[in-house]
Amino acid sequence: MKMDKPAQTNQVSRINQKLAEEGGLSFPLLLASASPRRKELLHRLGLKFTVIPSLVEENDVPGLPEEKARTWAMLKAEAVASRLDGDGIIIGADTIVVLDGMILGKPGDEQEAKKMLGQLSGNTHTVITGLALINTRSGLRILESVESKVSFRTLSDEEIDSYIATGEPMDKAGAYGIQERGAGFVTQVQGCYTNVVGLPVSCLLKSLERILN
Repeated sequence: MKMDKPAQTNQVSRINQKLAEEGGLSFPLLLASASPRRKELLHRLGLKFTVIPSLVEENDVPGLPEEKARTWAMLKAEAVASRLDGDGIIIGADTIVVLDGMILGKPGDEQEAKKMLGQLSGNTHTVITGLALINTRSGLRILESVESKVSFRTLSDEEIDSYIATGEPMDKAGAYGIQERGAGFVTQVQGCYTNVVGLPVSCLLKSLERILN
């Protein structure tokens, strides 16, 4: 995953220092998600954090796709905040795939995964991540969303079946993972790559600096 290392290293150093000044381990950075992809992105950045899954059921909410993503992200952050014993910065995120105005969530079974990949084949879709941060000490909240465009080449039925057989699509919005085997389907990404993975790194770092100042 390509990142602007010098600038981001400086941002991460400032964020980790500010978290330590706020109270060390009693003022942690908390990720309200069990997503291994989000955890990996934070680890690669060098941020010190703890994972507390939100346990929120993603029931439908009103609004446009980007509004839904922001709402779900905030609901996840709020769920962790309500269970938190002490103060902290909570990160909630929700990533959705949108094709022709229709949201493609995580497939319920292999047939649904095949249908989704068939719809994405040869088309360009939008990936939206809602990002919510809560500072439980100050009460400050930040809510953002980031959009990227992803283009797929045309996929054969055999390619789709082989990909589904790996099991990779089953826990991912849109039934593919761009950071894994699904990268072979992508011809172009317009916008933030890490947003497609599940966490827009640049937006996150800017938001963390805002909520800590």
